[in-house]
Amino acid sequence: MVILVMIDAQNRLIDYIRISVTDRCNLRCVYCMPETGIEMTTHEELLSFEEMERLCRIFAGLGIRKVKLTGGEPLVRKGFTELVKRVKAIEGIDKVTVTTNGVLLESFMEELVLAGVDGINISLDSLNPEKFQEITRRDLFREVYKGIEKALAYPEIPLKINCLPLDMDKKSILEIAELAKAHKIHVRFIEVMPIGLGKKYEFLSEMEILKVLEDRFGKLLPYEGKLGFGPGHYYTVEGFQGKIGFISSISHKFCDACNRIRLTSSGYLKSCLQYETGRDLRILLRSGASDEEIKETIIKAIEEKPVGHMFLSGPINQEEHQIMSQIGG
Repeated sequence: MVILVMIDAQNRLIDYIRISVTDRCNLRCVYCMPETGIEMTTHEELLSFEEMERLCRIFAGLGIRKVKLTGGEPLVRKGFTELVKRVKAIEGIDKVTVTTNGVLLESFMEELVLAGVDGINISLDSLNPEKFQEITRRDLFREVYKGIEKALAYPEIPLKINCLPLDMDKKSILEIAELAKAHKIHVRFIEVMPIGLGKKYEFLSEMEILKVLEDRFGKLLPYEGKLGFGPGHYYTVEGFQGKIGFISSISHKFCDACNRIRLTSSGYLKSCLQYETGRDLRILLRSGASDEEIKETIIKAIEEKPVGHMFLSGPINQEEHQIMSQIGG
């Protein structure tokens, strides 16, 4: 296989794709999905795993090296671990990781390891069971924590906690951060983006959280190494086994170094989270298009990748109106 390198119009290397395998989820987080749920993508509208595998082979031939499989909640889709195994086996794909809410992870962790998963990210916004239930609208904190414990039984698989700090007090921030002290876990604080239901929430900035952490743990020292595929940057804390990280898309805009594209569970390719523009690859797959025709469409989408988001500038043309569970978290 001839492997190319994808460079967009801003001279950014595009080597990372996030693929949503489903818009279904067993939680109802307030910033992601309405309490009553959404009108789900039908089984016929979802890409099959065979279609996802074919696209991953095409993406790999264009220079995609890293794949993140997500949802919704990916572990609710039957046969998901087999997809991990198949994508991992594709020539040119170096890393396959999974983002999950952790509810089902205890049951599936061993299968994921056998499938060759290269890393697990768990979304967790509070260690307080009552606050967890308030955010997720489900009383499933115990199951998530069991999932974390199960993942820790495989120290060779990097584990990250993604925390969206909504209205967190100092105590809650410190509790989440201390997971990185007690365990080899990298804890990342993510600024909520004004997409879909997230528009209703104020974000806590990186500087605000840094101050809370440094008041308690002392100076956080920038870590120069790389711990993942995307825009996260990290700090070393004395006495911690893991690192503290930030994904600060609002206060520390990183669009100039963006290396990612997204594929929704229904096969829509997005080059930027904020914009609804992109390409419908499902239509091509099901209309008998060749791999070369699909490649040409992907390349055109990459060429049109926006310079950056405009979250703080007010309404924009072609702004994304779907919520995060539909786009892919």
